[in-house]
Amino acid sequence: MSAFANVGTIAPQVIRAGVLGRSVTGQRVTLALIELDPGSEVPGHSHDNEQLGLLIEGSLSFTVGAETRELGPGDTWCINPGVPHAVVAGPQGAVVAEVFVPARDDWSALETQEPGPGRWP
Repeated sequence: MSAFANVGTIAPQVIRAGVLGRSVTGQRVTLALIELDPGSEVPGHSHDNEQLGLLIEGSLSFTVGAETRELGPGDTWCINPGVPHAVVAGPQGAVVAEVFVPARDDWSALETQEPGPGRWP
């Protein structure tokens, strides 16, 4: 298996309706490119993974704990393990890059789609 891949060759996983993820998982970390359709929602949840993210394009209303922010391209977030968080994509949708530690082994059970071009790059 090669150490290299192009985003378009990674099979997207259906995280939930309107939310696709393409992930690269190492032994201890997952890097994910997440594509959110306009108005799609990720309801409040928490997990044991630390989560860092960067909004690449579009906009998000992001709640972490008791704090909610409207985010645009270039904005980042840091979510400690176990902290509840939720997201609503803006009217143009959004593309985000996120890192999870430890690796998201729970995503291995998600439905996958055929690889192909995504919303970004």
